[in-house]
Amino acid sequence: MMIDIDCPTFYLAGDHLKICPQGSTCCSQEMEEKYSLQSKDDFKSVVSEQCNHLQAVFASRYKKFDEFFKELLENAEKSLNDMFVKTYGHLYMQNSELFKDLFVELKRYYVVGNVNLEEMLNDFWARLLERMFRLVNSQYHFTDEYLECVSKYTEQLKPFGDVPRKLKLQVTRAFVAARTFAQGLAVAGDVVSKVSVVNPTAQCTHALLKMIYCSHCRGLVTVKPCYNYCSNIMRGCLANQGDLDFEWNNFIDAMLMVAERLEGPFNIESVMDPIDVKISDAIMNMQDNSVQVSQKVFQGCGPPKPLPAGRISRSISESAFSARFRPHHPEERPTTAAGTSLDRLVTDVKEKLKQAKKFWSSLPSNVCNDERMAAGNGNEDDCWNGKGKSRYLFAVTGNGLANQGNNPEVQVDTSKPDILILRQIMALRVMTSKMKNAYNGNDVDFFDTSDESSGEGSGSGCEYQQCPSEFDYNATDHAGKSANEKADSAGVRPGAQAYLLTAFCILFLVMQREWR
Repeated sequence: MMIDIDCPTFYLAGDHLKICPQGSTCCSQEMEEKYSLQSKDDFKSVVSEQCNHLQAVFASRYKKFDEFFKELLENAEKSLNDMFVKTYGHLYMQNSELFKDLFVELKRYYVVGNVNLEEMLNDFWARLLERMFRLVNSQYHFTDEYLECVSKYTEQLKPFGDVPRKLKLQVTRAFVAARTFAQGLAVAGDVVSKVSVVNPTAQCTHALLKMIYCSHCRGLVTVKPCYNYCSNIMRGCLANQGDLDFEWNNFIDAMLMVAERLEGPFNIESVMDPIDVKISDAIMNMQDNSVQVSQKVFQGCGPPKPLPAGRISRSISESAFSARFRPHHPEERPTTAAGTSLDRLVTDVKEKLKQAKKFWSSLPSNVCNDERMAAGNGNEDDCWNGKGKSRYLFAVTGNGLANQGNNPEVQVDTSKPDILILRQIMALRVMTSKMKNAYNGNDVDFFDTSDESSGEGSGSGCEYQQCPSEFDYNATDHAGKSANEKADSAGVRPGAQAYLLTAFCILFLVMQREWR
């Protein structure tokens, strides 16, 4: 990077130069063309370095969270299986597929989605009630139709006590938040990765050449570009990237809000660690209430048929159900493959998210802060201003496409937003919407139109007293702006809004399956 092409000792008139200032020069036309290519590569390299660090942060945190959540599920399933085998023995082994199915569905929801958590959990308890009802009434014969009638009494009779309601609430909120948060980390990394690949326009390339290497043609090899001069060029060359900032900051705010939920009431670790204890408590409740439950079921579904005398004794001996679960009190919170518990993971990610705020609006300045690209702010008189070694007199323009109409260094077509950037803005909006719902305990997958979709969310996930009715956060540097001001700050001129509306409608359809 920052190559030096040796100038000859003699100077030319400079009439042959296309971009660099004409006048006394040591650069041939071929040298100017080589410098032009190199300046383009230098720019792409510095921008890539800035973005790659952020992308690596999100990628590594996503990997840790993904490992943590998956292993947490594995550990919870193993713990339940081990303890239930010891406690319930053969009875559990005969019915273990019911519990395996529960964890299969929980894993499927986390990895793929397309699982209505409320319906899935309701089905689990209904199936468990059918199995339990057989066991506590083993002297009777029950048809499939009769057991189907039994399952309809799950909500009314509450045979498992209040455990199903509480567990459904906790599982739904925790899994929605966990999956959405991990998904958000993946989306953030993907957005940064895609936007980091910059392809400067011809006007940008000309400005970069003039800034980085035209001074060399004057023999001023050690003189660096003025900081404000660099800032104007970077804001022009990165105008479209600047338009990401508003939606990016909204997204970061939403991620931080969900992170707080993960540390508190939506902590998936505190839900999954004791899930075996909670399910066993429910089984004990059913066993304690079996007489009353059975009587009410017999009234509603009709008297069942007794088994023949010989089969009754054998059935009772096979289904003896007197085991009591031994309470499990872990001494410390478990550590998984991610190497830490959830609260420490979340604390680390929150810090990284705060550092990522305003990344896109800060990108031009961060590029110019690189000593290879510009002189420091304190060196305003002995720097290259595009024409000579002198102070740069123009004011620094604002960020974003809409502010580049008066950029003194780079000609930017402000009427044509970059389609790649528009796609990333849409991706961030989609993910922010999911974050808002996860924050409130809701699972609304707006863009899931597959046949497997349940067609509805997985429930409110919040008790009225515990959760706010609305997701509320402050968008940095945009609070209190009018709709027109927000459009301008996003790089949208009033005359271009109709064009963008059409573009976003097209992108809406394109994005339907991309960010599930």
